[in-house]
Parts: sequence; C-alpha cells; structure tokens
Amino acid sequence: MNAPVTNSLIDVLRQTRVVAALRAFMPEAQVLFDAEDTRPYECDGLSAYRQVPMVVALPNTEAQVARILKTCHELDVPVVPRGAGTGLSGGALPMGDGVLLSLAKFNKILSVDALARTARVQPGVRNAAISEAAAHLGLYYAPDPSSQIACSIGGNVAENSGGVHCLKYGLTVNNVLRVRGYTIEGESVEFGSEALDAPGYDLLSVIIGSEGMLAVTTEVTVKLVPKPEKAQVILASFDSVAKAGNAVADVIGAGIIPAGLEMMDKPATAAVEQYVHAGYDLNAEAILLCESDGTPEEVEEEIGRMKAVLSKSGATRLTVSQNEAERLNAWAGRKAAFPAVGRISPDYYCMDGTIPRKALGTILTFIAMMEKKYGLRCPNVFHAGDGNLHPLILFDANDPDEMHRTEEFANEVLLKCIELGGTVTGEHGVGIEKINQMCVQFGAQELAAFRSLKTAFDAKGLLNPAKNIPTLHRCAEYGGMHIKGGNLPHPELPRF
Repeated sequence: MNAPVTNSLIDVLRQTRVVAALRAFMPEAQVLFDAEDTRPYECDGLSAYRQVPMVVALPNTEAQVARILKTCHELDVPVVPRGAGTGLSGGALPMGDGVLLSLAKFNKILSVDALARTARVQPGVRNAAISEAAAHLGLYYAPDPSSQIACSIGGNVAENSGGVHCLKYGLTVNNVLRVRGYTIEGESVEFGSEALDAPGYDLLSVIIGSEGMLAVTTEVTVKLVPKPEKAQVILASFDSVAKAGNAVADVIGAGIIPAGLEMMDKPATAAVEQYVHAGYDLNAEAILLCESDGTPEEVEEEIGRMKAVLSKSGATRLTVSQNEAERLNAWAGRKAAFPAVGRISPDYYCMDGTIPRKALGTILTFIAMMEKKYGLRCPNVFHAGDGNLHPLILFDANDPDEMHRTEEFANEVLLKCIELGGTVTGEHGVGIEKINQMCVQFGAQELAAFRSLKTAFDAKGLLNPAKNIPTLHRCAEYGGMHIKGGNLPHPELPRF
C-alpha cells in the first residue's frame, strides 16, 4: 500500500504548480514564493492578524494582471489584491493557499486634464501625489485620509476612504468618475465614465468600497477641485466631551457645512501635543477643529457664524488660525494622531465605526465605561462631521490577555454603534476585522443579497475570499458567542 500523501507535500506541489504557471509569462523576479520574500506581505495595517501568502505576484502591465487572474481562475487559486498595505481592517490579508497580487508597480500618473479637472492614475499612486501633481494648476484631489502620504488610490477605491475634509467634499465615491480593471476571469471591465453620466446601472458605486472582492483595479479617473482662495480653522475647547459632541450637531443644525469638522478628546490631544506641538489646549476635555474655505468674504462670514454657534454650545476657548502655517499646523496635529499614540503604547488598535452625529456624546461616555471595564486606555479621534469615530485602544500584543480584552472592547463599541443607529465601518472597510459584526448589522436576506452580487462577479469566490460578507454558518457561530459579548477571531488566521 502506498503511504498517504501529507498535507505539506500537497501544499508544496500546489505552490510549485502555481509558480510554474505564473513564471510561464512573467520574469522570475516578479513571482515570489520563498518565505523570506513573501513574509513582508503577511499583513496590512491590521497587524494583529497575519498569514504568509503561498505566492506573491508583482505585475507591471495590465496584460500581466489579466493573465494572472485568468490563470488563478483556471487553477482554482484564491487571489488577494494589495495596494500600499496601509489598510486597517485586514482587507489585504493573504490566503495561505493563494496568490497575493501586488499593484505596487502601477504607480504612474497617466494624465492631468486642467480643463476637465480630472486626473487619470494607476492604482499604486499615492493619494497625496495626485494633489502634488496638480498643484501647479491650482487644483487638488479632495479626499485626504490621514495616511495620504502613503496610502494608494487603489486602496482608497477599495475601502471608499474619506479624510478630515470629507464632510464638505465627500468620500472617494464622490470624487471618482471612472474605474477600470479586471475580473477574476481576466475580463476587462469599466465602471463609470469620464462624461457626466454612464449608461446602465450605477456600478461605479458598487465597485467603490467593494474591498477588492469584485474586480482588480488597474486605472482610476478622479475629479480635481480648485484650491480655495482662503482657508481658516477654529480650535474650539470644551470642558466635557458631551458638550463637544453636542456642538458638532449644533454646527450642522445651524445650516453650516464646514470644510472640516474633527474632534479629539483629552488623551488624544495630550499624545499629539507631545509629538507635533500643534498648540492644542491641554486643559480641554475635548477640542473641535472647524475649518472654513472659499473666498475671503465667504470664510470671514462662516467663521463668524461658527464662532457664535460654538460659544453658545459651551466652548471655553476659541482660537482662529491667522495664516496658512497656523492652519496647516493645526491639521498636522490631527493627522498625526495615530503615530502620536503609537509613541505612548506598545500597540494600539485603531477602530472605525459610524454613529449619528447627535450620539457623539453618548458613544464617548460609553467608551469611557469600556475603558474602566477592560482596564485599557482609549484616546479618541473623530471625523465628527459625519459621525465616523476612530477609538484607539492601547494594549500590549505580547500579552494574550490584553489582546483578548482589546477584542472584547472593540466588539462592544461596534455593537453600540449599531444600537445607536450607526454602522460598523465608515472608511476602513469590513475586511476580516468586522466580519462577525456584519451578522448583527444585517439580516440573513440582506447578506444573501450581498453574496448574490459577489457571485455575479466571481462565481467561484476566488477574489479576496473570506472577507467582508459572512456566511450564515459563521453568523450562527457568532450568534452563540454574541450573548457573552465575545468576538470570534477568524478561524484560519494565525496571530503574532
């Protein structure tokens, strides 16, 4: 009798077959499979979950992308697309038996059209690079996630990223005209149009935020907007987080749509001030950054209105930037919140959920309760204008108990967001991080509809599998744990 074939041998044979198939049309240097070469791709910004990919493919042409996808489809091999790897929900976490498809070499700005106010770029282009390329024309790309100096436009499309100015200028979906790419079968597809409208269903809104589950993006056409003549920001201090949260609703309720409306609590401002020296009020329990932009006359009028509303809402101190350097310094502090917190804790878990603006005070009070319950610190920063919160739970990943408490803490915050009428994500995506909470956010029929859409694009389920949309079996398992307030880790994902 022949000896049974071990799983490790099967894995090696599978890897050998995939590598040979890819190297049939790509140079050896663009197909990686040795552990020392593939390990750098084992996680994205959510480093608590790691998985070394079986193979990493590094195409530099669209023809190669198409053929990689077609080959993997024929071999029934999962494919996970990856941009800059700055995502925070595990959306680019590889499969141990699959191909990690890196778009890092697609980093060219193909054209900038000043008349049409558009830029045509490859997915590996950094977010900030688009504005840098258009600056001499007096134009810029509005969405500005805090990671914009590193994150790629392809990742922004996958997660529908926003930023500190999303209240007035919108998210990625509001600033992209067209996305071109390839399905898992290697078929070329195009969503949207560079014209004012496109025929047929609005699939552009479907592909943006689809987390790489429907198609692999190879080209994006974005809108550019004129740089405002003037911009000023108000730093407003409050002696309670509840007052600051209520002030956000008051500003919007007054019919004012600021260019930016951000909130930071006292622990966050303390961490940032040590790092950036932005001039924040360290005695305040919370601060708001409220920006106005436009013509000098518009800015002067809107700043006056916002100051009146903020004063009435209980602001203890109001400071208005007097020049561009002061304005940029104020925003530099907010955008440096994540690295600033990283200096005061071995690790931090950056969460992402969304609640109605009127519930900002409620959620902050709840998070303070969770800090005491789990014995963990949690500075908070918010895209307050649209209710998108980013609690930063501080922990030590080398302590398994702290890791467990962090997961429990995060789970309770997400469930509270749902309870308050919000959602489990605003801009970081679901990935593997929030897949359990999707079982609470949506019912069986809604999840079935999501899966039907996925199947329409990817019948075999090979493109970024096990992400975003939970199975009914998984929801049944999570339902049992949910009674205890638990958060199931992904069953196939090794940690640290």
